[in-house]
Amino acid sequence: MMQRIEDYGLIGNMLSAALVGKDGSIDWLCLPRFDSAACFAALLGTPDNGRWKIAPVGKVHATSRRYLHDTAILETRFETDTGVVTLTDFMPVNEGDRHVDLIRIVTGVSGTVEMDMEFTLRFENGQAIPWVRRKDYGLSAIAGPDAVELHADLALEGRNMKTCARFTVAEGDSVPLTMSYHPSNQQPHFVADRREVLERTAIWWREWVKSGSFDDQPDAWREPVTRSLITLKMLIYAPTGGIVAAPTTSLPEAIGGERNWDYRYCWLRDSALTLYALLNSGYRQEAEDWRQWLLRAVAGAPDQLQIMYGIAGERWLPEFEVPWLAGFEKSAPVRIGNAAAGQMQIDVYGELIDTLHAAREAELQPQDEAWRLQKVLLDHLETVWQTPDRGIWEVRGPTHAFTHSRMMAWVAFDRAVTSVERYKLEGPVDRWRKLRQEIHDDVCDNGFDADLNSFVQYYGGKTLDASLLLMPQLGFLPADDPRVAGTIKAIERELVHDGLVARYSTDGTDDGVGGREGAFLACSFWLADAYVLAGRHEDARALYDRLLGLRNDLGLLAEEYDAVADRLLGNFPQAFSHIGLINTAHNLMAASGPASQRADQVAPKKAVKV
Repeated sequence: MMQRIEDYGLIGNMLSAALVGKDGSIDWLCLPRFDSAACFAALLGTPDNGRWKIAPVGKVHATSRRYLHDTAILETRFETDTGVVTLTDFMPVNEGDRHVDLIRIVTGVSGTVEMDMEFTLRFENGQAIPWVRRKDYGLSAIAGPDAVELHADLALEGRNMKTCARFTVAEGDSVPLTMSYHPSNQQPHFVADRREVLERTAIWWREWVKSGSFDDQPDAWREPVTRSLITLKMLIYAPTGGIVAAPTTSLPEAIGGERNWDYRYCWLRDSALTLYALLNSGYRQEAEDWRQWLLRAVAGAPDQLQIMYGIAGERWLPEFEVPWLAGFEKSAPVRIGNAAAGQMQIDVYGELIDTLHAAREAELQPQDEAWRLQKVLLDHLETVWQTPDRGIWEVRGPTHAFTHSRMMAWVAFDRAVTSVERYKLEGPVDRWRKLRQEIHDDVCDNGFDADLNSFVQYYGGKTLDASLLLMPQLGFLPADDPRVAGTIKAIERELVHDGLVARYSTDGTDDGVGGREGAFLACSFWLADAYVLAGRHEDARALYDRLLGLRNDLGLLAEEYDAVADRLLGNFPQAFSHIGLINTAHNLMAASGPASQRADQVAPKKAVKV
């Protein structure tokens, strides 16, 4: 029986990441980077598309799992008729090198348990069978540019293009296994004692948690935020500082539907909220690394600014379908790459400039080049801000004058004016002030529908959009403005279902894709933030608690949630959802949280003890 999205846990080492199922099967892993081709792709196909499963042979009466405290080390506990075992999964953090190892340790807790191991490598996204050779330490497998060594002191047997083993674990026994990757033209690297590596990895993660400013918070706040921060850290590509939206591709937004996208890239739309989440939680180095990634990625001609880039700043992200993968629960197609990279979205100019302004407010390392880049981008934005675009949700249908896009153009010029006034930077501030007012008037005149008493998704339309919830947070209008209050009320009426917020009505908007989708979790956190700014603190806390209840047993969130089927949907775990959780927690904990900081354009503060 196929596992649900929430049945998976994440392990990673800031180079790549793997999804581990409750049944002990690693069903997704891309090597050697997040965006590389998968070598375990059972998540999107069948076991024949690659997996590594370790589980008891007999019936399992109970399965439980947890992350070791303040780490990314996953422990699964299997209880059987004959005994109890634990399976510990992790990827060591190898600072200074790019080794990718995956370690699994089976430990006997009580009694005696017979275990099965099935190791099925399928490179090139689940279709390339490697050449496998026996070694005194286990086996070596090669397919084209990729090579893997399996270190396992077990009696391995080749069976139907898979490597299998059966072994018995008694109380106190420990059976370690290591899968290590290397380019096939290089020699394998040394594999250290697995117990020592486990201890070092646990220490590394706990020290990292302590380095932030959230470590001394009451557990009701600390537990969900810390787990989200660890998840966000796992989604950082350490060599560049880029943060992937998710480590997966093509997990569906509706089971059986076609809304299946590759999220193993870095979106500019996430940049400002990411920075606030990191800075407010005390992780300045990660925030600085993210800012530097942004500056490198967007460097170049301003008319070529993209909405998203690869983890090293790559621009060409061609989208194609993988026909040999049937899709998660037959949700086809499976896509690699993302054609949205070629879309025009006016809002990214505002997102980028807002992010760099927040970095300046937080006194991250100053850089004159950053301001010069912003001025060039603003010069271009002056000429294109009125151009119809694809909007924040990357519609593949008709272009429109999206209200959120125009609002973000206002943000770009607003932050530029503030930068000149506050930091005495050079720029055509009088022209920018004029443009700022022109765009503000344009949005208020054309983006607001008096009959609905609400701002609408695009000029001339009648549909709503959850991105409008950001209006008070961006400082475009105050939370107590009647038009903002009317917009919140309209969204509550039209887009909130079972207490959760949809991005927009898929029935009322031609997004070029069709079909339904679940509630978008980041938007639900935005509604909680809007409640905070409007003084509706009880409503905000109730919604926050509702969203916490949607996490899986490991504290992880996907992109969306289907309240009818009671299950997570979309790519998993989703950085944007966890960023929303972190920022909303800060907003609830202190009046000077990220929402008010962004609206008032003040420096992010450290977490305060409550």
